[in-house]
Amino acid sequence: MVVSVSSIQPRFISTLIGDCRFIQPSHSLHRLFRCNPGNKHVSMQYSRRFSGLTDLLFNRRNVDELPNTKRKRLRPGEISPPRPVPEHIQRPPYVKSRKPPGIGSGFEVHGGKGIEKMRASGRLAAQVLQYAGTLVKPGTMTDEIDQAVHQMIIDNGAYPSPLGYGGFPKSVCTSVNECICHGIPDSRPLEDGDIVNIDVTVYLNGYHGDTSAMFFVGNVDEEAKNLVQVTKECLDKAISICAPGVEFNKIGKTIHDLADKHRYGVVEQFVGHGVGRSFHSDPVILHHRNNSRGQMVLNQTFTIEPMLTIGSIEGVMWDDNWTVVTEDASLSAQFEHTILITQDGAEILTQC
Repeated sequence: MVVSVSSIQPRFISTLIGDCRFIQPSHSLHRLFRCNPGNKHVSMQYSRRFSGLTDLLFNRRNVDELPNTKRKRLRPGEISPPRPVPEHIQRPPYVKSRKPPGIGSGFEVHGGKGIEKMRASGRLAAQVLQYAGTLVKPGTMTDEIDQAVHQMIIDNGAYPSPLGYGGFPKSVCTSVNECICHGIPDSRPLEDGDIVNIDVTVYLNGYHGDTSAMFFVGNVDEEAKNLVQVTKECLDKAISICAPGVEFNKIGKTIHDLADKHRYGVVEQFVGHGVGRSFHSDPVILHHRNNSRGQMVLNQTFTIEPMLTIGSIEGVMWDDNWTVVTEDASLSAQFEHTILITQDGAEILTQC
Protein backbone atom coordinates (compact mmCIF):
# COMPACT_ATOMS: atom_id res chain seq x y z
CA MET A 1 0.00 0.00 0.00
CA VAL A 2 1.30 3.47 -0.88
CA VAL A 3 1.69 6.47 1.49
CA SER A 4 2.57 10.12 1.74
CA VAL A 5 3.61 11.36 5.11
CA SER A 6 3.23 15.00 6.16
CA SER A 7 4.07 16.79 9.34
CA ILE A 8 0.36 17.37 9.77
CA GLN A 9 -1.16 13.95 9.12
CA PRO A 10 0.66 10.66 8.34
CA ARG A 11 -0.31 8.86 5.15
CA PHE A 12 0.42 5.43 3.72
CA ILE A 13 4.18 5.28 3.37
CA SER A 14 4.27 3.26 0.22
CA THR A 15 3.89 6.51 -1.57
CA LEU A 16 6.65 9.09 -1.41
CA ILE A 17 7.54 12.12 -3.47
CA GLY A 18 10.26 14.12 -5.08
CA ASP A 19 13.67 14.13 -6.65
CA CYS A 20 15.26 12.22 -3.80
CA ARG A 21 18.77 11.22 -4.71
CA PHE A 22 19.99 9.86 -1.42
CA ILE A 23 18.13 8.34 1.52
CA GLN A 24 19.80 6.58 4.42
CA PRO A 25 17.80 4.18 6.60
CA SER A 26 18.68 6.24 9.67
CA HIS A 27 16.67 9.19 8.36
CA SER A 28 13.19 9.70 9.79
CA LEU A 29 10.82 9.23 6.89
CA HIS A 30 8.35 11.82 8.16
CA ARG A 31 10.98 14.49 7.59
CA LEU A 32 11.10 13.69 3.91
CA PHE A 33 7.49 14.55 3.18
CA ARG A 34 5.14 17.40 3.43
CA CYS A 35 1.68 18.34 2.23
CA ASN A 36 1.50 22.08 1.69
CA PRO A 37 -1.71 23.42 3.26
CA GLY A 38 -4.00 25.01 0.75
CA ASN A 39 -2.82 23.43 -2.46
CA LYS A 40 -3.37 19.64 -2.12
CA HIS A 41 -0.18 18.82 -3.98
CA VAL A 42 1.83 16.18 -2.23
CA SER A 43 5.48 17.03 -2.30
CA MET A 44 8.83 16.02 -0.93
CA GLN A 45 11.41 18.46 0.33
CA TYR A 46 13.28 19.92 -2.64
CA SER A 47 10.82 18.43 -5.12
CA ARG A 48 9.40 20.31 -8.10
CA ARG A 49 6.53 22.66 -7.33
CA PHE A 50 3.32 22.76 -9.35
CA SER A 51 2.49 25.87 -11.32
CA GLY A 52 -0.45 28.10 -10.51
CA LEU A 53 -1.74 27.48 -14.02
CA THR A 54 -1.85 23.73 -13.38
CA ASP A 55 -3.80 24.30 -10.18
CA LEU A 56 -6.23 26.56 -11.99
CA LEU A 57 -6.85 24.13 -14.82
CA PHE A 58 -7.12 21.03 -12.69
CA ASN A 59 -9.43 22.52 -10.09
CA ARG A 60 -12.07 23.59 -12.58
CA ARG A 61 -14.35 20.96 -11.08
CA ASN A 62 -17.14 21.57 -13.59
CA VAL A 63 -14.99 20.35 -16.48
CA ASP A 64 -15.56 16.59 -16.75
CA GLU A 65 -14.86 15.86 -20.40
CA LEU A 66 -11.36 14.76 -21.34
CA PRO A 67 -9.86 15.41 -24.79
CA ASN A 68 -9.52 12.55 -27.28
CA THR A 69 -11.43 10.04 -25.15
CA LYS A 70 -14.96 9.12 -24.10
CA ARG A 71 -13.75 8.73 -20.52
CA LYS A 72 -14.82 11.37 -18.03
CA ARG A 73 -12.68 12.82 -15.28
CA LEU A 74 -12.93 10.84 -12.05
CA ARG A 75 -15.17 12.40 -9.41
CA PRO A 76 -15.73 11.39 -5.76
CA GLY A 77 -18.90 9.60 -4.64
CA GLU A 78 -20.49 9.17 -1.24
CA ILE A 79 -18.41 7.40 1.40
CA SER A 80 -20.19 5.05 3.81
CA PRO A 81 -19.16 4.73 7.49
CA PRO A 82 -16.18 2.54 8.43
CA ARG A 83 -17.10 -1.09 8.90
CA PRO A 84 -16.83 -2.75 12.34
CA VAL A 85 -14.25 -5.39 13.26
CA PRO A 86 -15.03 -8.03 15.92
CA GLU A 87 -13.32 -7.39 19.24
CA HIS A 88 -11.52 -10.74 19.28
CA ILE A 89 -9.49 -9.88 16.16
CA GLN A 90 -5.98 -8.60 16.87
CA ARG A 91 -5.51 -4.95 15.90
CA PRO A 92 -2.27 -3.31 14.76
CA PRO A 93 -0.82 -0.99 17.44
CA TYR A 94 -1.81 2.15 15.53
CA VAL A 95 -5.49 1.20 15.85
CA LYS A 96 -5.41 0.47 19.57
CA SER A 97 -3.44 3.58 20.44
CA ARG A 98 -5.58 5.85 18.25
CA LYS A 99 -2.41 7.82 17.64
CA PRO A 100 -0.88 8.61 14.24
CA PRO A 101 1.28 5.61 13.29
CA GLY A 102 5.00 5.93 13.40
CA ILE A 103 7.39 4.72 10.72
CA GLY A 104 9.41 1.71 11.78
CA SER A 105 13.16 2.20 11.60
CA GLY A 106 15.36 -0.72 10.73
CA PHE A 107 14.77 -3.56 8.29
CA GLU A 108 12.13 -6.28 8.67
CA VAL A 109 14.37 -9.35 8.90
CA HIS A 110 12.74 -12.55 10.14
CA GLY A 111 13.56 -15.87 11.77
CA GLY A 112 11.83 -19.12 10.88
CA LYS A 113 8.57 -18.41 12.75
CA GLY A 114 8.41 -14.88 11.42
CA ILE A 115 8.85 -16.07 7.85
CA GLU A 116 6.00 -18.55 8.23
CA LYS A 117 3.76 -15.80 9.61
CA MET A 118 4.73 -13.54 6.72
CA ARG A 119 3.86 -16.32 4.29
CA ALA A 120 0.47 -16.74 5.95
CA SER A 121 -0.40 -13.03 5.88
CA GLY A 122 0.86 -12.71 2.31
CA ARG A 123 -1.14 -15.72 1.16
CA LEU A 124 -4.34 -14.36 2.73
CA ALA A 125 -3.79 -10.94 1.15
CA ALA A 126 -3.36 -12.62 -2.24
CA GLN A 127 -6.53 -14.67 -1.81
CA VAL A 128 -8.53 -11.61 -0.80
CA LEU A 129 -7.20 -9.66 -3.78
CA GLN A 130 -8.05 -12.50 -6.14
CA TYR A 131 -11.60 -12.60 -4.78
CA ALA A 132 -11.96 -8.82 -5.00
CA GLY A 133 -11.01 -8.99 -8.67
CA THR A 134 -13.95 -11.28 -9.40
CA LEU A 135 -16.30 -8.49 -8.28
CA VAL A 136 -14.99 -6.00 -10.81
CA LYS A 137 -17.63 -5.35 -13.48
CA PRO A 138 -19.64 -2.42 -14.83
CA GLY A 139 -22.14 -1.19 -12.26
CA THR A 140 -20.32 -2.46 -9.17
CA MET A 141 -19.63 0.27 -6.63
CA THR A 142 -16.15 0.35 -5.16
CA ASP A 143 -17.84 0.50 -1.75
CA GLU A 144 -19.31 -2.94 -2.49
CA ILE A 145 -15.77 -4.21 -3.12
CA ASP A 146 -14.71 -2.73 0.22
CA GLN A 147 -17.59 -4.51 1.97
CA ALA A 148 -16.67 -7.87 0.44
CA VAL A 149 -12.95 -7.44 1.19
CA HIS A 150 -13.66 -6.39 4.76
CA GLN A 151 -15.87 -9.40 5.38
CA MET A 152 -13.42 -11.92 3.91
CA ILE A 153 -10.55 -10.53 5.95
CA ILE A 154 -12.36 -10.63 9.29
CA ASP A 155 -13.86 -14.05 8.45
CA ASN A 156 -10.25 -15.28 8.30
CA GLY A 157 -9.42 -13.81 11.70
CA ALA A 158 -7.37 -10.92 10.29
CA TYR A 159 -7.61 -7.14 10.46
CA PRO A 160 -7.78 -4.93 7.31
CA SER A 161 -4.60 -2.89 7.77
CA PRO A 162 -5.75 0.32 6.02
CA LEU A 163 -8.78 0.74 8.32
CA GLY A 164 -7.94 3.49 10.78
CA TYR A 165 -4.38 3.96 9.52
CA GLY A 166 -3.84 7.70 9.90
CA GLY A 167 -7.60 8.18 9.67
CA PHE A 168 -8.17 6.20 6.47
CA PRO A 169 -11.89 5.29 6.59
CA LYS A 170 -12.00 2.07 4.59
CA SER A 171 -10.58 -1.46 4.53
CA VAL A 172 -9.09 -1.39 1.03
CA CYS A 173 -7.91 1.16 -1.54
CA THR A 174 -9.63 1.27 -4.95
CA SER A 175 -7.89 3.55 -7.44
CA VAL A 176 -9.76 4.06 -10.72
CA ASN A 177 -8.35 5.34 -14.04
CA GLU A 178 -6.28 8.47 -13.32
CA CYS A 179 -6.11 7.75 -9.58
CA ILE A 180 -2.47 6.97 -8.80
CA CYS A 181 -3.17 5.57 -5.34
CA HIS A 182 -5.17 5.78 -2.09
CA GLY A 183 -8.58 5.89 -3.72
CA ILE A 184 -11.31 5.64 -1.09
CA PRO A 185 -14.09 3.16 -1.96
CA ASP A 186 -17.34 5.02 -2.49
CA SER A 187 -20.71 5.01 -4.26
CA ARG A 188 -19.34 5.58 -7.77
CA PRO A 189 -20.24 2.59 -9.98
CA LEU A 190 -17.44 1.20 -12.10
CA GLU A 191 -18.00 1.97 -15.79
CA ASP A 192 -17.29 -0.03 -18.92
CA GLY A 193 -13.74 0.76 -20.02
CA ASP A 194 -12.42 1.67 -16.55
CA ILE A 195 -9.25 0.23 -15.09
CA VAL A 196 -8.99 -0.11 -11.31
CA ASN A 197 -6.22 -0.93 -8.87
CA ILE A 198 -7.29 -2.81 -5.74
CA ASP A 199 -4.78 -2.55 -2.89
CA VAL A 200 -5.20 -5.11 -0.09
CA THR A 201 -3.25 -5.33 3.15
CA VAL A 202 -4.11 -7.74 5.97
CA TYR A 203 -2.80 -7.97 9.53
CA LEU A 204 -2.70 -11.62 10.58
CA ASN A 205 -1.06 -12.92 13.76
CA GLY A 206 0.95 -9.74 14.13
CA TYR A 207 2.26 -9.50 10.54
CA HIS A 208 1.13 -7.45 7.53
CA GLY A 209 0.82 -8.81 3.98
CA ASP A 210 0.53 -6.12 1.29
CA THR A 211 -0.37 -6.48 -2.39
CA SER A 212 -2.24 -4.81 -5.25
CA ALA A 213 -3.18 -5.46 -8.86
CA MET A 214 -5.00 -3.87 -11.78
CA PHE A 215 -8.33 -5.12 -13.11
CA PHE A 216 -10.26 -4.34 -16.31
CA VAL A 217 -13.89 -3.22 -16.17
CA GLY A 218 -15.74 -4.57 -19.21
CA ASN A 219 -14.26 -3.61 -22.57
CA VAL A 220 -10.99 -1.75 -22.07
CA ASP A 221 -9.15 -0.04 -24.93
CA GLU A 222 -5.68 -1.05 -26.12
CA GLU A 223 -4.00 2.02 -24.67
CA ALA A 224 -5.11 1.11 -21.16
CA LYS A 225 -4.34 -2.60 -21.64
CA ASN A 226 -0.79 -1.84 -22.77
CA LEU A 227 -0.16 0.43 -19.78
CA VAL A 228 -1.35 -2.25 -17.38
CA GLN A 229 0.70 -4.98 -19.08
CA VAL A 230 3.93 -2.97 -19.00
CA THR A 231 3.39 -1.99 -15.35
CA LYS A 232 3.05 -5.67 -14.44
CA GLU A 233 6.19 -6.45 -16.43
CA CYS A 234 8.04 -3.72 -14.51
CA LEU A 235 7.14 -5.35 -11.20
CA ASP A 236 8.04 -8.85 -12.40
CA LYS A 237 11.38 -7.74 -13.79
CA ALA A 238 12.24 -5.78 -10.65
CA ILE A 239 11.52 -8.80 -8.46
CA SER A 240 13.67 -11.01 -10.71
CA ILE A 241 16.84 -9.03 -9.92
CA CYS A 242 16.39 -9.14 -6.13
CA ALA A 243 18.77 -11.23 -4.00
CA PRO A 244 21.04 -10.84 -0.97
CA GLY A 245 23.66 -8.15 -1.55
CA VAL A 246 21.87 -6.51 -4.48
CA GLU A 247 21.67 -2.71 -4.20
CA PHE A 248 18.17 -1.33 -3.75
CA ASN A 249 18.70 1.30 -6.45
CA LYS A 250 18.82 -1.46 -9.08
CA ILE A 251 15.05 -1.82 -8.59
CA GLY A 252 14.43 1.75 -9.73
CA LYS A 253 16.77 1.45 -12.68
CA THR A 254 15.14 -1.79 -13.84
CA ILE A 255 11.66 -0.28 -13.70
CA HIS A 256 12.61 3.04 -15.25
CA ASP A 257 14.51 1.45 -18.13
CA LEU A 258 11.52 -0.69 -19.11
CA ALA A 259 9.07 2.19 -18.71
CA ASP A 260 11.23 4.42 -20.90
CA LYS A 261 11.27 1.75 -23.58
CA HIS A 262 7.47 1.99 -23.79
CA ARG A 263 7.41 5.78 -23.25
CA TYR A 264 5.55 5.68 -19.96
CA GLY A 265 6.17 7.92 -16.99
CA VAL A 266 7.28 6.54 -13.62
CA VAL A 267 5.60 8.15 -10.61
CA GLU A 268 8.28 9.29 -8.15
CA GLN A 269 5.94 10.46 -5.41
CA PHE A 270 5.25 7.05 -3.93
CA VAL A 271 7.52 4.22 -2.89
CA GLY A 272 7.71 0.64 -1.77
CA HIS A 273 8.70 -0.10 1.83
CA GLY A 274 9.66 -2.62 4.42
CA VAL A 275 6.69 -4.57 5.73
CA GLY A 276 6.15 -7.21 8.40
CA ARG A 277 5.46 -6.52 12.03
CA SER A 278 5.24 -2.87 10.98
CA PHE A 279 2.97 -1.75 8.15
CA HIS A 280 5.69 0.57 6.85
CA SER A 281 9.39 0.59 7.68
CA ASP A 282 12.84 0.81 6.09
CA PRO A 283 13.96 0.35 3.40
CA VAL A 284 12.44 2.96 1.12
CA ILE A 285 12.09 1.39 -2.34
CA LEU A 286 12.33 4.03 -5.08
CA HIS A 287 10.83 2.98 -8.40
CA HIS A 288 12.77 5.48 -10.52
CA ARG A 289 16.49 5.85 -11.24
CA ASN A 290 18.29 6.96 -8.10
CA ASN A 291 21.58 6.85 -6.22
CA SER A 292 20.23 5.67 -2.87
CA ARG A 293 22.48 3.41 -0.82
CA GLY A 294 21.85 0.09 0.82
CA GLN A 295 21.76 -3.61 -0.06
CA MET A 296 19.19 -6.36 0.31
CA VAL A 297 19.57 -8.70 3.28
CA LEU A 298 18.74 -12.38 3.63
CA ASN A 299 15.27 -12.99 5.17
CA GLN A 300 14.25 -9.37 4.65
CA THR A 301 10.70 -8.46 3.54
CA PHE A 302 9.59 -5.39 1.61
CA THR A 303 7.20 -4.30 -1.11
CA ILE A 304 7.84 -3.22 -4.67
CA GLU A 305 4.91 -1.29 -6.19
CA PRO A 306 5.67 0.65 -9.39
CA MET A 307 3.16 3.21 -10.66
CA LEU A 308 3.29 4.13 -14.34
CA THR A 309 1.36 6.78 -16.26
CA ILE A 310 0.55 7.56 -19.86
CA GLY A 311 0.95 11.30 -19.26
CA SER A 312 2.02 13.42 -16.30
CA ILE A 313 3.75 11.73 -13.38
CA GLU A 314 2.72 14.52 -10.99
CA GLY A 315 -0.06 13.94 -8.49
CA VAL A 316 -2.81 16.15 -7.09
CA MET A 317 -4.58 15.31 -3.84
CA TRP A 318 -8.34 15.55 -3.47
CA ASP A 319 -10.04 17.31 -0.60
CA ASP A 320 -10.40 13.97 1.21
CA ASN A 321 -6.64 14.22 1.92
CA TRP A 322 -6.05 10.72 0.54
CA THR A 323 -6.99 10.29 -3.12
CA VAL A 324 -4.10 11.23 -5.44
CA VAL A 325 -4.78 11.63 -9.18
CA THR A 326 -2.57 12.56 -12.12
CA GLU A 327 -2.65 16.30 -12.67
CA ASP A 328 -3.61 15.90 -16.35
CA ALA A 329 -6.14 13.08 -15.67
CA SER A 330 -4.04 10.63 -17.71
CA LEU A 331 -4.32 6.93 -16.87
CA SER A 332 -2.18 5.43 -14.13
CA ALA A 333 -1.49 1.77 -13.26
CA GLN A 334 0.15 -0.01 -10.33
CA PHE A 335 1.05 -3.53 -9.22
CA GLU A 336 2.50 -4.57 -5.87
CA HIS A 337 3.92 -7.64 -4.17
CA THR A 338 5.48 -8.31 -0.78
CA ILE A 339 8.70 -10.28 -1.27
CA LEU A 340 11.10 -12.21 0.93
CA ILE A 341 14.83 -12.15 0.15
CA THR A 342 16.13 -15.73 0.03
CA GLN A 343 19.46 -17.40 -0.71
CA ASP A 344 18.32 -18.01 -4.29
CA GLY A 345 16.80 -14.59 -4.97
CA ALA A 346 13.32 -13.47 -3.92
CA GLU A 347 10.16 -15.32 -2.93
CA ILE A 348 6.84 -13.63 -3.74
CA LEU A 349 4.76 -13.93 -0.58
CA THR A 350 1.59 -12.37 -1.96
CA GLN A 351 0.50 -14.91 -4.51
CA CYS A 352 -2.01 -17.75 -4.33
